[in-house]
Amino acid sequence: MEANYSAPVVASDQIDIDADPATVWGVISSIDTWPSWNPAIKTASLNGPLAEGTTFRWKAGPGTVTSTLRQVTPPQVLAWTGRTLGIKAVHVYRLEPREGGTVVYTAESWEGLTARLMRRSMQRQLENALRPGLERLKEESERRARSH
Repeated sequence: MEANYSAPVVASDQIDIDADPATVWGVISSIDTWPSWNPAIKTASLNGPLAEGTTFRWKAGPGTVTSTLRQVTPPQVLAWTGRTLGIKAVHVYRLEPREGGTVVYTAESWEGLTARLMRRSMQRQLENALRPGLERLKEESERRARSH
């Protein structure tokens, strides 16, 4: 699965993490624990098993998002779609092993009327959200790797 690169709002980023892919996967796939390591996420609740088709609800920013897992390929890909405030979002995490660590690639796209009308401000908002999220993922993954 990929983000929609033709959407009005789309951004991607990557980060090197000094932890193996299984450790990083453990952090991103434990959706219920996202608020414990990422202060931008206020609540998160997985409504069933970590499997394609399972929904989860989470709050980051003004709206609560209901998302559906679309690709769950441990420890390589975690992808979902979601809707909030007239926006259809696609988010993809890809993990690749590299020299004793992991490179995490992330991409997200937003489409819909709200994204088209407020394209510039929403583009900045998305770009400004990806980097801090990756940095917090790095901190938590490396913390877990050190404690093993």
